[in-house]
Amino acid sequence: MLMARDGTREDSHKLHKRWLRHQAFMAELAQNKEWLEKIEREGQQLMQEKPELAASVRKKLGEIRQCWAELESTTQAKARQLFEASKADQLVQSFAELDKKLLHMESQLQDVDPGGDLATVNSQLKKLQSMESQVEEWYREVGELQAQTAALPLEPASKELVGERQNAVGERLVRLLEPLQERRRLLLASKELHQVAHDLDDELAWVQERLPLAMQTERGSGLQAVQQHIKKNQALRREIQAHGPRLEEVLERAGALASLRSPEAEAVRRGLEQLQSAWAGLREAAERRQQVLDAAFQVEQYYFDVAEVEAWLGEQELLMMSEDKGKDEQSTLQLLKKHLQLEQGVENYEESIAQLSRQCRALLEMGHPDSEQISRRQSQVDRLYVALKELGEERRVGLEQQYWLYQLSRQVDELEHWIAEKEVVAGSPELGQDFEHVSVLQEKFSEFASETGTAGRERLAAVNQMVDELIECGHTAAATMAEWKDGLNEAWAELLELMGTRAQLLAASRELHKFFSDARELQGQIEEKRRRLPRLTAPPEPRPSASSMQRTLRAFEHDLQLLVSQVRQLQEGAAQLRTVYAGEHAEAIASREQEVLQGWKELLAACEDARLHVSSTADALRFHSQARDLLSWMDGIAGQIGAADKPRCPSSHLGLPKCHWQPLSAAPCPPTVPYPRKP
Repeated sequence: MLMARDGTREDSHKLHKRWLRHQAFMAELAQNKEWLEKIEREGQQLMQEKPELAASVRKKLGEIRQCWAELESTTQAKARQLFEASKADQLVQSFAELDKKLLHMESQLQDVDPGGDLATVNSQLKKLQSMESQVEEWYREVGELQAQTAALPLEPASKELVGERQNAVGERLVRLLEPLQERRRLLLASKELHQVAHDLDDELAWVQERLPLAMQTERGSGLQAVQQHIKKNQALRREIQAHGPRLEEVLERAGALASLRSPEAEAVRRGLEQLQSAWAGLREAAERRQQVLDAAFQVEQYYFDVAEVEAWLGEQELLMMSEDKGKDEQSTLQLLKKHLQLEQGVENYEESIAQLSRQCRALLEMGHPDSEQISRRQSQVDRLYVALKELGEERRVGLEQQYWLYQLSRQVDELEHWIAEKEVVAGSPELGQDFEHVSVLQEKFSEFASETGTAGRERLAAVNQMVDELIECGHTAAATMAEWKDGLNEAWAELLELMGTRAQLLAASRELHKFFSDARELQGQIEEKRRRLPRLTAPPEPRPSASSMQRTLRAFEHDLQLLVSQVRQLQEGAAQLRTVYAGEHAEAIASREQEVLQGWKELLAACEDARLHVSSTADALRFHSQARDLLSWMDGIAGQIGAADKPRCPSSHLGLPKCHWQPLSAAPCPPTVPYPRKP
């Protein structure tokens, strides 16, 4: 605070230092403002944590803020005071220093030396440019000082002194402009003259240095040597073309100065004529050499291309003359793919042959001295190319035939193996253990025969078609293919025959097992009927009925009628099987048939006995039933006769006899009981 309020006046040479110290103090004050903010935050936190201290803390913070505001206000006031005091002295000193510098520059411009060579002129121009830059900087500095003077609230005496210094410096700056411009004009004119003369000498030396390269006659022997010369000449021409704008610009400048009438301009005119002549000669020589080299390049390029084509054709011929046709289908296919690529390469190479022919015609039209040799080489290349294409076609046909032969052999082997596998299945001796087993075998074999027939016919037709097509195309192994075809067809016919035999055997086995199965089933039914007969002949309980026994017997006999057709079918099947089988099978069939027929006869005999038994039992049951009915009737009549009712009047006596005779008229007549038949 004391430092900010210190208002002592000092002399001008210490004023600036005091101003700097005050600026440092202001910077320190700005940095300490963060410390004040930190105290504010800590005070707020303290008031929140300890409300009982809030009043004293708030008062203390207010005092600190007030002191800080007074400090900032005093500091700003002191800064303005120091700035105003030091600025006037600085302005006066600044104008005085500028006036001294301007006076020194005026003395330098009095010495006018245009320079005797280009280096001297360039040095003078650099000095002049430095002076001009300095004057521009002084102009900016004077402008800044004027702005500062206008902005400062100076005292009248200080303001008058500053104004005098400012006017003197401004007048001296204006007087410097004309000498500077005149000095620049003279130096630029001298520089242009010396520069053009120097550029003419440089360009002439550049042209003379490259003229021997453009005029040499060496062309080289061989394509590579000619190409090297062409590259060098092309590089020279590109260099000439790239340098052309620069040289034309020098010639244009020299032409402008050559029109002047002065001793210096005469030297420029001589240099201009020499450079124009040398420049035209250089371009013409480079163009002529390019034409000569191009003609030599065409000839060497043709010979080089012919040699490359002949070498390439020779390499392809060696590849296509190979006798290797592959050891199997895969290797042959790989060889065929490679050969097709070779053939495609040869076919694509036709454009190179055509390009070579066009080169040949162009050289012949040019009337080249080696036209006869060129034509002979071209004819040789054409013959080699045609022969190579024929050789490639021959090689491709051979590989294709070998590939198809391997493919056919593979398909024949696969089909033969497939037929052999099917023959194993078709030749199986398994005929089934029983009817169910043989039925399953027959069903599976039917599916097998259907699938095998369909697949086999398709595969055999494909192989036969392939053989026919290859033989028709003139394959070299046509005889071998025909043998393979005949062998496959024979094997297929044998397989079909074997499958037919297997189908017949399974059908016969099925009939045999079906006979035994039907016989077992029929015998079981017969035995079951035999077991039921005793229950049929027993009188029903608890109240035997003749009609129910007869109905049951008739139902049983109806069931037997169903078995009659089965027995007849069994006999017919046995008779048919005996025509097919002999030996043990025939004996087993006959034995089984006899067993069933014996059981059937026994069942019929038992049924007849049961019928007689049921008939006699029914007669007995009817007799007993009628006897019971008569006894019951007689008991009723006896009861009516012995009744205790007495008539009380004559009319009631008349009715009694009638009542007594009515039950007699309703009594059942005793049935006629037949005599039992003798067994």
